[in-house]
Amino acid sequence: MTVTKDSVVGIEYTLTDDKKQTLDSSAGAGPLEYLHGHNNIIPGLEKELDGKSVGDEFTATIAPADAYGERMDNLVVEVSRSQFPDDVEVTAGMQFEAGDANGSRIVTVTAVNGDSVTVDANHPLAGENLHFAVKVVSIREATEDEKKNGFMDSGDDECGCGDDCDCGDDCGSGGCGCGHH
Repeated sequence: MTVTKDSVVGIEYTLTDDKKQTLDSSAGAGPLEYLHGHNNIIPGLEKELDGKSVGDEFTATIAPADAYGERMDNLVVEVSRSQFPDDVEVTAGMQFEAGDANGSRIVTVTAVNGDSVTVDANHPLAGENLHFAVKVVSIREATEDEKKNGFMDSGDDECGCGDDCDCGDDCGSGGCGCGHH
């Protein structure tokens, strides 16, 4: 079997930057599994995986356009401290979810000067070349539910959100709070 649309693929990987510093790795965490062809990983890596088989190993450099995009200066803005909860000490490096009419995204506080807070809504890896070393460790056909939902069923719950649903609620009635119901 080869990696094609609607395959559930398991990969072991190491991600490094241009300076060869490791940014992420599946080592010690087990393989990353995802549903191929449904935008569950960056487009450039998904393209590189097309047609691969279990046991295939490769390296790939993914340009920003096929990863997290180029850095956009207009996504770095200064906002008033009053935009943040009063009971939170806002410091550089903190991340918050911010929303507008176009949806929400994670923003990173880059500076705090008195009542002025600078936030960056770029993905932390925007503008970066990403270097992957990958090994394909598993491939299987997706279930009908996985194809319909566009994500891999984790097997831990009824919706595929990955939540173990140990909150005491009935996940089948939307109790896990993941929003997939």
